[in-house]
Amino acid sequence: MADYNYTDTDWEAIKRLSKWYSGDVHDSMEALGLWGHLDGIRLLGALDDGKVVCGPAVTVLFGLSDRKGEPQDIYHGAVDKAPEGGILVCEASCAAGSCSGELMSSGAKTRGAAATIVNSTVRDLAQVRALGYPLFGTEPSPVGVTGKKEPIAAQVPVTFGRVTIRPGDVIFGDIDGVVCIPKEHLSAVADQADELGKDEAAARDRILAGEKLQSIWPV
Repeated sequence: MADYNYTDTDWEAIKRLSKWYSGDVHDSMEALGLWGHLDGIRLLGALDDGKVVCGPAVTVLFGLSDRKGEPQDIYHGAVDKAPEGGILVCEASCAAGSCSGELMSSGAKTRGAAATIVNSTVRDLAQVRALGYPLFGTEPSPVGVTGKKEPIAAQVPVTFGRVTIRPGDVIFGDIDGVVCIPKEHLSAVADQADELGKDEAAARDRILAGEKLQSIWPV
């Protein structure tokens, strides 16, 4: 598995982004001419109300395979080498089957990963939720991966619909969905989100104080 150096991760910008929610983040990206929504991906594991996950991507690519009892060294290695606060991103849409469930989530949480994002089904949701782990996927399914697909590469670019995610790009997820922010645009998106978030907070306060919505928004 190729190693990736996370020492230049902009944790300060990640911390600033984590004050907001995915709508703020994506609106901020669109204001900068960017697109980052991962279509069809939703929270299926556990995330406390109002909480978000935000961290650098650790990518895993799956490919078709009819092997039984296939080795999982690539995926397991990615989990074991994930930086604290990193987010596992698995492109596994090549075939049916859930590559992530209780054991993968347990390993990721133990390593300090913030979440796992899967472009495919996931399983063991009762156990994953009891673990308190944020697992995102397309839908639940009890079907496993053996004889259908296996991990073939880690720390390579992976594509979810319109969005290509590279190792080190920043993933933001909450109850509304998941957004990918290109690493080189992270600081600018955080700046934009700070401004948008302040405007929204001020507008909310005025609305709750009794002012009419039409006179307040857009700012």
